[in-house]
Amino acid sequence: MKKILTLILISALGGAITLGTYVLFFDKPQVQIEKSADPLLNTIPTNYSNAMYSSAENTDFTVAAEKTLNAVVHVKNRMYKTVKDPFAEYFYGEGYGTRQYSQIGTGSGVIIAADGYIVTNNHVIKNATDIEVTLNNKKIYKAKLIGADPTNDIALLKIDTKNLPYITLGDSDNVKVGEWVLAVGNPYNLTSTVTAGIISAKGRDLDGTNNIDSFLQTDAAVNAGNSGGALVNIRGELIGINTAISSMTGSFIGYSFAIPSNIAKKVIEDLMEFGNVQKAILGINGVELDSELADKLNIENTSGFYISNVVEKSGAQKAGLKPNDVIVKLDNVKITTFADLNGYISTKRPNDVVNVSYLRNDKMYQVNVTLIKYETTKVSALGLGLENLTSAELKKLNITNGVRITEITNKELANYGVKKGYVITSIDDNKVYTIDDVNNMIANKSSGEVMRIEMRNLKGEQERYIFR
Repeated sequence: MKKILTLILISALGGAITLGTYVLFFDKPQVQIEKSADPLLNTIPTNYSNAMYSSAENTDFTVAAEKTLNAVVHVKNRMYKTVKDPFAEYFYGEGYGTRQYSQIGTGSGVIIAADGYIVTNNHVIKNATDIEVTLNNKKIYKAKLIGADPTNDIALLKIDTKNLPYITLGDSDNVKVGEWVLAVGNPYNLTSTVTAGIISAKGRDLDGTNNIDSFLQTDAAVNAGNSGGALVNIRGELIGINTAISSMTGSFIGYSFAIPSNIAKKVIEDLMEFGNVQKAILGINGVELDSELADKLNIENTSGFYISNVVEKSGAQKAGLKPNDVIVKLDNVKITTFADLNGYISTKRPNDVVNVSYLRNDKMYQVNVTLIKYETTKVSALGLGLENLTSAELKKLNITNGVRITEITNKELANYGVKKGYVITSIDDNKVYTIDDVNNMIANKSSGEVMRIEMRNLKGEQERYIFR
């Protein structure tokens, strides 16, 4: 028994000696330094994802949803088509083989006035024979088309009723990237639905999508049938009309696009007052700056709109704007791209006055410009809006002939990279001097025949496009 106790004591003593030696020579005590923290910094989360979710949780979407749900409607259009069977008419006489069928399209719309005015997309009601509107409470009304603007993809409808809930128009120029928004639509006539997201970008230019050059981009989920629905801020103000999605499948995959409310407001007011859209222009042509072009032109600024020529007798010319000037601001709106410039001018009418801030020889100047009315001379069968060039404009461009492209409705051409401001100089090696030349040359072409079109791009370079 004594031997066992002796062994235990020896073992314990050996362990104690070993532990003491380790602590003394190997184990160093941890040093802790206390710092006084700024109270403000303690309120900022260090984890980005946690910050994002915290912000979302603290944002109250219920007020905006309550204000808008009952003001978004389901729009159904019915289009009747008559199809004739020539073989049946040949064998059985005229009238045989004639069939009539209907096509139904659906979308959403936004009530903007208590007496029944509704705004939607033009493509939602295009070619409709009759239009039907279903409110969020399931009441159904026949709608009258007041007017439409295919260029901006806006249509104005009217239903015969009163005291409707409606959405007030907000100022889309004041919308900020990163701001929370709600997309409200009534796509399947199941009552209105709401999705949330943020503004991802402003002034987004989608080549080949109508002629709209200044979309609001958002990551709020928008799917088929939401076209014409509302994009609202957290105060429930209308800041955009949902119009398009970026998708290869036809379903939402991350981004959607809305027409800014300021553009929609101007179009609506024009349709109500004039029955058509009064388009205004500064009276300039040019291209947005980038670093490559700035280096080529020896300009320090790498953003803004570079003026290549000024239209004679326009407000820009009368105000003293000149080629090589760079526009950097219109009123209080910063201009970095063509989309910025075109989007802001689209909210204005002829004879409106715009304050233009511009750079000339790297010095900043300001001038007031009175906008002039845009006159479309003729639209070519190519799907292009064209304008004839004056002798002075041809001289400035250093060419002897050509017509300028002012509008593109042909998606194929837009996908090839053709842009507004390009100049068509020849077709099949025949020089083009006027719009009539273009239309006559195209009219003489047979179906499927190859056509070679030469154009001068915005940098003054010649490009050739081949079509069948």
